[in-house]
Amino acid sequence: MNFLSTFVTFENLHEVRRLCHWGPIIALSVIAICSTMAVLDSIIWYWPLDTTGGSINFIMLLNWTVLILYNYFNAMFVGPGYIPLGWKPENQQETQYLQYCRVCQGFKAPRSHHCRKCNRCVMKMDHHCPWINNCCGHLNHAYFTSFLLLAPLGCSHAAIIFIMTMYTQLYERISFGWSTVKIDMSAVRQFQPLMPFSVPAFAATLFALGLALGTTIAVGMLFFIQMKVILRNKTSIESWIEEKAKDRIQHYQTGEDFIFPYDLGSRWLNFKQVFTWSGTPKGDGLEWIVHPKCHQHTLTIEQLKQKADKRVRSVQYRAVEDYNGACCPVSKGLQTFFRTPCTEEPRIPLRKGDTILATRGTKWWMYGDKALSEEQIRAGERVRGWFPRRCVEKCHYDTAASDSTSDKKVN
Repeated sequence: MNFLSTFVTFENLHEVRRLCHWGPIIALSVIAICSTMAVLDSIIWYWPLDTTGGSINFIMLLNWTVLILYNYFNAMFVGPGYIPLGWKPENQQETQYLQYCRVCQGFKAPRSHHCRKCNRCVMKMDHHCPWINNCCGHLNHAYFTSFLLLAPLGCSHAAIIFIMTMYTQLYERISFGWSTVKIDMSAVRQFQPLMPFSVPAFAATLFALGLALGTTIAVGMLFFIQMKVILRNKTSIESWIEEKAKDRIQHYQTGEDFIFPYDLGSRWLNFKQVFTWSGTPKGDGLEWIVHPKCHQHTLTIEQLKQKADKRVRSVQYRAVEDYNGACCPVSKGLQTFFRTPCTEEPRIPLRKGDTILATRGTKWWMYGDKALSEEQIRAGERVRGWFPRRCVEKCHYDTAASDSTSDKKVN
């Protein structure tokens, strides 16, 4: 898909407003700082016009910047693809297997979910990403994942430039006592630097190095998480649905063999569903290629079962640890810290003994509603958000009275 076409086809300028958000502002600022400092330090460290190595280094640096911005803006402006307002399946009998969205005044197609931020039903929704201020879904999943790959690669290259620039400029000025460390810098000493490497330049380079290394680690981890679900042809939401399906089967001992319908049995086939040479993923976002033992509505039927299951058996969680509501709690473990959900949705503080009804989650975090007092319910209060999985433990309530009470608290 042509990058420029995303701007040409704008019917109005409302999409450009996505840039006016803290997520894109921070992301583009990091890209601008790292790219600018890398270009300036390349001129100081490895002049591109005098050596072949310098020219290759400079061209690669510019290439990373262009590719990163290309995929970033496509992920933001192409968007995930939305279910048409008022959509209905051609076969009216299929409506019994689909959920109805009151906001969009239409049925949710298979794999679609309603996003509260975008206020639309999103095709194959994975999550709403604040860094692109848009959802990650069917149409932009490849662009988003490519951005997650290219950003760490570009930042790693920039970090090498920052380190070598500081080393070469400080090599003769400061004695570190590294008598055994010898680096041949004859190639980079064939010219006098066009710009002096002053104290402010050193501070700016050090700051940019911190940004580059932090981005490499954080975004790199997100890339591996995305590739994990892509190779299984899942989304993060569908992973949670599958987990609840296995929990339901285990609780009732139904003997069912739940098969995830969109896993084609081969990582390569799953990969090609998202990444294509044309840039447009396979499928129209309404119908999907499914496992031979499944059909188009296998997962939506499972969702309806889980929705009905809430009315007869409420699976609740009880807090076993206090949690202060921090976005990245260091005290809850490194995995919890680094794998915090990349979303604007709030975190809910917990106190030991609190009851929460979880609706979705990941391996390290869960999302749900906190049980409130009768006075808070009558006042219309609602506490919903993310919390660390390690802070809670599962508890089952099988009585109708407990279920009725919990449903009132959630609804």
